[in-house]
Amino acid sequence: MVLPAVLTAWANPANLILHMLHGSLERMGELAGGSYDEIAIFGGNSNSWLVDEICDYIGINRGRAEVFKFSNDNTFVRIGESVRQKDVYAIQSFTTPVNDSIMELLIMIDTLTRASAGRITAVIPYYGYGRTDKKDQPRVPITARLVAKLIVQAGADRVLTVDLHAGQIQGFFDVPVDEMSAMFMTAQYFLEKRLVNPVVVSPDLGNTKRARNFAEILDAPLAIIEKRRIGNEDKTKLLNLIGSVDGHQVVIVDDEIDTGGSITQAARVCLEGGATEVYASCIHAVFSDHAVERLKACPITEIVATNTILLPAEKRFDKLTVLSVAPLLGEAIQRIHAGTSVSTAYRATGAFQARLSLATPE
Repeated sequence: MVLPAVLTAWANPANLILHMLHGSLERMGELAGGSYDEIAIFGGNSNSWLVDEICDYIGINRGRAEVFKFSNDNTFVRIGESVRQKDVYAIQSFTTPVNDSIMELLIMIDTLTRASAGRITAVIPYYGYGRTDKKDQPRVPITARLVAKLIVQAGADRVLTVDLHAGQIQGFFDVPVDEMSAMFMTAQYFLEKRLVNPVVVSPDLGNTKRARNFAEILDAPLAIIEKRRIGNEDKTKLLNLIGSVDGHQVVIVDDEIDTGGSITQAARVCLEGGATEVYASCIHAVFSDHAVERLKACPITEIVATNTILLPAEKRFDKLTVLSVAPLLGEAIQRIHAGTSVSTAYRATGAFQARLSLATPE
């Protein structure tokens, strides 16, 4: 009996192996090249304003989803459209209430996994628990790692985030992590202000590298405030100002402003040191506790932050300027989808010029 040609070819083990290898390589090429059907973007309840801005930048509609709590406090997520083999991005900042925000993302990722999404990227503009990134006392957790493990276990294939509190948090994830930085955007804002004889000040030793990079963009000298945190309380004790600010306009640079205690203390130290004017810059405006009252009353001229965290009307005030990270994240999402370099997103978006004047959300 004469076998069909295809069976005759496959009767040779070498041909069969070559065919299988060719198919595997083709599949690997598809995955690396971003060959998923299309982009789909969904968001939780923590920052819907930013999710909509990202969708507007990319030029797609936001994915339909219901994310709510039952009367028994259980979170429920239902995806309202097919995501089969789509390249899905679930956007959620870990903001107040932080634990609810985390659970919403975990349940959304699990829902997308069970709906046969092709790839799931967790987009986390602000990574809560980022400050619990090491054991600095006996018998304490490393919660930043725990949350990372939960996200991966839920089904995330990769993570996109903005300015982690510490770079080593990337290593807590067992999937690829793209950490974007909005520092260039905030630095460019101050560069365009053309400050006279500016000095960049780091409010603590741990933030020195970030402040140094900021100072390089402004072509300004660097000063550092040495401080010591008091136990587990959100209080610090200022110890010393390293460097001169006498006769200079000062820009205090930090990754986040939480209670506002450190930044307002730093501003007063700079003014006592002879600074003519003090500005402050941060990426994440947490503004917990009585931060807004402290910042309104402090002698800082202007505070510049981004919209990684949604600020309600009661947390906005006259000397606060909010820049949007939507173009930065939108461009990164497009490049991840296409399988191209994410590092060039800063140039492609014109992230320096991509500031949006944000109205107070409804």
